Amino acid sequence: MDELKLYTYIAVFSSFALYFAIAWWAKAGSTSEFYVAGGGITPLQNGMAIGADWMSAASFISMAGLIAFLGYGGSVFLMGWTGGYVLLAMLLAPYMRKHGKFTVPEFIADRYYSKSARIVAVACLIIASLTYIIGQMKGVGVAFSRFLEVDYGLGLGIGMAVVWVYAVLGGMKGITYTQIAQYCVLIFAYTIPAVFISLQLTGNPIPQLGLGSTLADGSGIYLLDKLDMVVTDLGFKEYTTDNMGGTINMFAYTLSLMIGTAGLPHVIMRFFTVPSVQAARSSAGYALVFIALLYTVAPAVGAMARFNLMNTIEPSAGENLEYEERPQWFKDWEKTGLLKFEDKNEDGKIQYSADKEANEMVKIDRDIMVLANPAIAKLPNWVIALVAAGGLAAALSTAAGLLLAISSSISHDLMKGVFTPNLSEKNELLSSRIVMTISILIAGYLGLHPPGFAAGTVALAFGLAASSIFPALMMGIFSKKMSGKAAVAGMCSGIGITMLYVFQHKGIMFIPGTSFLGGLEPNWFLGISPNAFGAVGALVNFTVAFSVCKLTGDAPAEIQRLVENFRIPHGAGAASDH
Repeated sequence: MDELKLYTYIAVFSSFALYFAIAWWAKAGSTSEFYVAGGGITPLQNGMAIGADWMSAASFISMAGLIAFLGYGGSVFLMGWTGGYVLLAMLLAPYMRKHGKFTVPEFIADRYYSKSARIVAVACLIIASLTYIIGQMKGVGVAFSRFLEVDYGLGLGIGMAVVWVYAVLGGMKGITYTQIAQYCVLIFAYTIPAVFISLQLTGNPIPQLGLGSTLADGSGIYLLDKLDMVVTDLGFKEYTTDNMGGTINMFAYTLSLMIGTAGLPHVIMRFFTVPSVQAARSSAGYALVFIALLYTVAPAVGAMARFNLMNTIEPSAGENLEYEERPQWFKDWEKTGLLKFEDKNEDGKIQYSADKEANEMVKIDRDIMVLANPAIAKLPNWVIALVAAGGLAAALSTAAGLLLAISSSISHDLMKGVFTPNLSEKNELLSSRIVMTISILIAGYLGLHPPGFAAGTVALAFGLAASSIFPALMMGIFSKKMSGKAAVAGMCSGIGITMLYVFQHKGIMFIPGTSFLGGLEPNWFLGISPNAFGAVGALVNFTVAFSVCKLTGDAPAEIQRLVENFRIPHGAGAASDH
């Protein structure tokens, strides 16, 4: 066994053993512990768990890869996801915690005095969460297939088994403490390689500062200026220019990610695990610090990964790399199928350029950039192994949160809340675990056979949450007159038009052959891409809801008093009991 594989096995399986031990120690014995960890998590612990829940495979693996290839345009993910967290922490979480319920659909059912609203909210939650979880499962498969050198499907199966143990056994209680451990793993795995690479390229050990520093080769050229020169010489757009299809699309994309983030139920549920409204506010502050530790490093990781990749494939001396002399990291990623070379002119050298006809690097999956970057930079094997453990921690932590959101919405909101209200606590806990198991199997299947409309990006999940759940929560808190019929009409119209637009532009409906992630399409509405259309869906949701409310009348007086009750600003003490 080679040294890298040994280090990888030690890092990955040690972290798995830690997760299993925590799950056994923190196993849930009641529905309160299964859904909200008994409401006894401290703000610091919850802030760290939110950080792990937040920093999914999309954040750890994909975001820096997107920034690496989109350049400045990739900042929409940083602005959208971070801004969305602030929106959630300021405008939604404290009020929903004061109301004191288990789940988002339960809050919507109480606020809109309607089982129909609860059922629609569950449907929207499942659609958004399942779409999102596909990205997490891909992250698990990618990391396992490369670092443990197993088949993608087998790697996915191992990941499913790990999640099953600590999610089904521990519920929210087990997931919370496991996510605290996963946050520690993933943040060290993300920042340590970044420090090494920043020091290597710029002489500055702080990646955030290294991004704006001059190169360590004594040339006096700034890293970003040199990267601009390298990519433009190969025919690509400047790294520091907008590559997102224009100002309107970039604005809509950012807004969609922002309000979609604020509407993601698996993150909102985390604020139900603390004992009071004040604790919810404090945990929001802690979480922002923990999130910032990764998100401020991501631009540097993306830029430096692109710089290292370019210099490896297309050295600065101008001589193309001989294919037979390609480095070991190149060979390793070729085995996964995520990196592919085709010698089009049969000269034995690797030509990499923006010219599709001449470009011989026919595939560079963006998701490999963070995982491959330490090997490209020739960092020590233990650092490469740490990145593998971190990528898996990020994917597994968010997958567990999403699966709990799905299972609780079915067992607690549909079974207990609608169809079998007399279900005992013991049977509800059992049904929750059964539903969680089924959810894991479905998620694994979708990870192995992702549907076409969701395979490209998890941004779609944010668009679906933005167009359905977020407006319902905002109107429920800040518009006490909003009625149940109006809210249901808004949610159905918002998510309906968003899904229609996405499916249409994937060639599934009406317009075959159109592009999903390509350049600006002539039939895009106002130049807005499908992944950014959640913002339009949200506007439709608000418009339909307020229009229906005008036609059908306001919410009953007791509901308006309910809204006033959880809107009272002095609710800093313990929230109401369940």
